[in-house]
Amino acid sequence: MHTSAASPLIRAPRTVATIACLLIAHSVGGIMLAPSAHAQTPTRIGAPLSGFTPAGSAQQQQLEREVIGSPSSVRAQEHARALSAEPHVAGTDAQARTRDYVINAMKQMGLRTEVRAYDVWLPHATSVRAWRYARDTVELELQEPAIAGDATTALPQYPTVNGYSAAGTAEGALVFVNFGLIEDYAQLDSMGVSVRGKVVLARYGRSFRGIKAREAEKRGAVGLFIYTDPLDDGFARGDVYPEGPMRPNTGVQRGSVLNHQGDPTTPGYASTKDAARVPLDQTNVPRIPVVPLSAQNAELLLRELRGTDIPASWQGGLSLRYHVGPGPVRVKLTVETDQATAGYKTIWNTFGTLEGSEFPNEYVYIGAHRDSWGAGAADNVSGTVSVLEAAYALSELAKRGERPRRTIVFATWDAEEWGLIGSTEFVEDDSLRLVRGGIAYLNQDVSAQGPVFGAGGSPSLRSTLRSVVRQVPDPRGRGMVYDVWRASRGTVPGQEPAMGDPGGGSDFAGFYNHLGIPHADWGFSGPAGVYHSAYDTHEWMRTWGDPGFQFHATAARIGAAMALRLANADVHPYDYVEYAQTMQGYVPLVTRGMARNGWDTTLVAPLARMIDSMETEARAFDEARSARLGSTPPRGVREQTNAALRSVERAMTRPTGLMGRPWWRALTYAADIDNGYATMSFPGVNEAVRAGDASRARQELEDLTNAFRDATAALAKARAQITAR
Repeated sequence: MHTSAASPLIRAPRTVATIACLLIAHSVGGIMLAPSAHAQTPTRIGAPLSGFTPAGSAQQQQLEREVIGSPSSVRAQEHARALSAEPHVAGTDAQARTRDYVINAMKQMGLRTEVRAYDVWLPHATSVRAWRYARDTVELELQEPAIAGDATTALPQYPTVNGYSAAGTAEGALVFVNFGLIEDYAQLDSMGVSVRGKVVLARYGRSFRGIKAREAEKRGAVGLFIYTDPLDDGFARGDVYPEGPMRPNTGVQRGSVLNHQGDPTTPGYASTKDAARVPLDQTNVPRIPVVPLSAQNAELLLRELRGTDIPASWQGGLSLRYHVGPGPVRVKLTVETDQATAGYKTIWNTFGTLEGSEFPNEYVYIGAHRDSWGAGAADNVSGTVSVLEAAYALSELAKRGERPRRTIVFATWDAEEWGLIGSTEFVEDDSLRLVRGGIAYLNQDVSAQGPVFGAGGSPSLRSTLRSVVRQVPDPRGRGMVYDVWRASRGTVPGQEPAMGDPGGGSDFAGFYNHLGIPHADWGFSGPAGVYHSAYDTHEWMRTWGDPGFQFHATAARIGAAMALRLANADVHPYDYVEYAQTMQGYVPLVTRGMARNGWDTTLVAPLARMIDSMETEARAFDEARSARLGSTPPRGVREQTNAALRSVERAMTRPTGLMGRPWWRALTYAADIDNGYATMSFPGVNEAVRAGDASRARQELEDLTNAFRDATAALAKARAQITAR
């Protein structure tokens, strides 16, 4: 996972396993939207599938039953053990070994394989040290100590540093800044505490760690420590590893502090060998050293810190009274990197391709990132294993003569942990082909570390995903995954379990937020405190995360069926009624924001009307699709209809992107620019509202309304095609 942990059960919105415990609250308005009322009647097993003829539906359901039965927990555990045998940070020989393992596995399945390499700016730390100066001088022990009974934790670790930390030395008085949020610094300002020239200590959580680095640097801090408070994922939440699944006080959360997608020296284009490079001083990489700490080391710093007393809400879970400082504690940290000698490194994406029998130039991608900060059993060996087992199921089906009608690509991405780099470079490299033929991207990021199911993604694919999980058995014998999901969420009759929105932060971002290709993700979560640490090991997973590896196999069952459903449909089964209804739920957030600024709220009315028009057209298309699929339409009709359908969400992107971040093209969702965790709906409009820029808000409303108009026109074109004779 690229973004950092918020709690033992809640990670960044972009993870699949964590959606089980996180109903993403939008940063504008701060409310959770109720699930759509559309398509809430559960699809009966054996009932016609959306996008299929009756005969095709019956055949597809039989094929899905076969692939659902294929993934093996025994094989999943074998893959997991091999892939988590050692820490495998992007740019290392160990990561090259995971590349070879995945490629060899896919070759054995009979898939056509490819390794695609990119040369990216990826400086590794070579030395990290930190000292506390108070009544005495103490050098902090930064490395995570080994856990008895878990041999992997005794292997050499990647240095305890944040990815893309600046090299250099920082020294100064210490100031505790709570979570390091914008509002925390406003609180410090009101207390008369400045961080200029200071080293700041922030807690993990509430925002992406890159935002913490950005805000500290912006306010003149010379260095940043970030620690995980036990109140968030340590002993306050449960027994710590090895006695339980939570983070020991010696555990450290690594992770990137890059506020960028992809190689920062090639913004918007692929990092090939001959690519032009942006000078480093023109990139947005941090300019201050950033070092993560264990709770134990944070306690050493906080114990003697005095100065200003904290606001009551800033007290954490360490057994001491927190203070803001400054004084009398001073600290020093040094970070050395290989920037001068080996700053650029090669990363490797892998692909196993099952070519479509009828429409080989239309693509369903299912992918997971392969790199980790340590052994990465949960993050993200679990996702990689899910992709491998889905590939096995579908390749076995193909060997029996049942090839998918469209091409399915099984991808593993490199350097996701550093800033979604591998997937971003691929998307930038292959954008024309993806825009033309990309049907969907299915993401697996921490697909199994507990028993609690969650899902998310584009509203257009949610009904398909729900349909799939209605036929996948829960590995604990509690019914189907769908039934357990509903029960775990306390879902009332007539509603569906809430699903997470695609705000970025994992490898779907290039497909959805950049190109407008629909995506879905899912996974199984549970109590976990080993995120981005040396303790995310096979032994932890075997003992606490997924004993028996049944949920690894179950995530793969969903992936295999989902990919096959999308690859085989006569007409893409996108649900634009649910999509429009979901979008309607975001309009009141805009209206309230406009009202808070004293602006004319009637300016929102054209947007609301256009979304209503989209829903009307979507209903008309659904009726036309169902009627025409009473028998098989001619190939040309299907091709033209599907081409129009693929353009619907492409129309919801803007070529120039969002203001100040052009890579983010989707006008529907983005990660909150001031948080990084929260998903912001209608980001162009809502960022303008937040900025108090009325003129910009009016223009963004106009652009968003026009995007919905174009998407509605694409739906109308699809309806015209499906009804053509």
